[in-house]
Amino acid sequence: MSRWNKVKVKYLYQQIFSHMGVLLVAFIVLSLLFTQYIENLVYKDKTDELINYGENILLDLQQGNKMPEQVINQYANVLFGRDIQFSVFDENINLLNPIKWKGPPLVLTEKEWRRLQAGETIVSKYDLKRFDQDVSFVAVPYIIRGNFIGGVLLTSPIQGTQEMISEINQYLFYAALIALGVAVLLSWFLSKVHVNRIKKIQAATSMVSAGNYNVSVPSTNFDEIGELAKDFNQMVDKINNSMEEIESLENRRRQFMADVSHEMRTPLTTISGVIEGLRNDMIPEAEKEKGINLVSKETKRLIRLVNENLDYEKIRSNQVKLSKEEIELEELLEIIKEQLYQQATEKGNEIQIEVADGATVFADYDRMLQILINITKNSIQFTSDGTITLRGKNDDKEAVIEIEDTGTGIDSEEIEKIWRRFYKADLSRTSNPYGAFGLGLSIVKSLVELHQGEITVTSEKGRGTKFVITLLHRESGIN
Repeated sequence: MSRWNKVKVKYLYQQIFSHMGVLLVAFIVLSLLFTQYIENLVYKDKTDELINYGENILLDLQQGNKMPEQVINQYANVLFGRDIQFSVFDENINLLNPIKWKGPPLVLTEKEWRRLQAGETIVSKYDLKRFDQDVSFVAVPYIIRGNFIGGVLLTSPIQGTQEMISEINQYLFYAALIALGVAVLLSWFLSKVHVNRIKKIQAATSMVSAGNYNVSVPSTNFDEIGELAKDFNQMVDKINNSMEEIESLENRRRQFMADVSHEMRTPLTTISGVIEGLRNDMIPEAEKEKGINLVSKETKRLIRLVNENLDYEKIRSNQVKLSKEEIELEELLEIIKEQLYQQATEKGNEIQIEVADGATVFADYDRMLQILINITKNSIQFTSDGTITLRGKNDDKEAVIEIEDTGTGIDSEEIEKIWRRFYKADLSRTSNPYGAFGLGLSIVKSLVELHQGEITVTSEKGRGTKFVITLLHRESGIN
């Protein structure tokens, strides 16, 4: 790595240097352009003045009201006082009166002579080769009836003009120094403001990289730095939300693992104890049938727990394929009632069915059965000596299924959380209210959405809960 790659220049100095560089370049360019403009303007005014005098001299000579010597002497008194020298010459460029300058006699170049004979006025800003000082001179041709008979040469030194331009440049230089001084102060102030804003974002970024996400920086829509601060705050908010979600998910995962261990330990312990008792003939003959039934029951419980978890993973990975058909709602709800009758009776609950005549639903039979059993079991678990009502009807383009109970209900702040994976409400610590692994209602919601349907829940603490499932009819084009 080269030495220059290791050198760090503060952003404040970069801003000031860049501003100064831009101002210097701008002043230099403007000064050059302005000086050139003034110079051209002054020389143009001077040459226009000389040409005007030359034309007036020729006009007076042409009118013939005065002798040529009188005309020349008259203009000489005026022009020599203005430091303008002139001379009239004939077609052979012989001077009719001497020009008052020190130096060689007048010699026009061949090109200038041809132009002059063609009736063109000769104008030159500098003539360093022919005069001992810088001069502006013009040669005005004298044409009568198309014939070249001579002309007038006028000269004026440019020393005064250069002094004026030098003075202008001096004032420009002073103005540039003052402007640079003001610009340095203004640039330093503005750069300091921007640098401080950037440093705040930098400090906040360092805190985020160190793991502190409770930071924010002032943001505005005034400029890009303000927009950067706004984006930074939005990023931190999203990180905070993600961290909260990750923490919540991790807590639910720990709870899930604890639930798995607890739920599986009990049936496995029971199965292991019964098998050991049967192997060692520790169970009386009259109790063996009861023990075998207990093993069968606990085995089915384990299978259900495993299947529930596998179902969720299949749904999440889009491995579940639906086979939809037209299902009579009354028949479907009667099956739910029959399968869960015993569980409801054990808690003193009654299952009622209210179905509109001819009501149907277009869905996958097995998955629809799974959805309704999960929800109804949930209602039975939180209802004692109450009623679970299963309703079904058809609207214009939808099938609506309701499961309503008169149980303990759910807190309003808990309602949206019941759909989360691993979520376990604190309504009961002895059993999992939403399926064995806290996956039951999560599976329910995923299966309803897989049917392109919608499920909602309303509840009031101590007055029961109602789940509403809405699915489109077959005519809607959902296959």
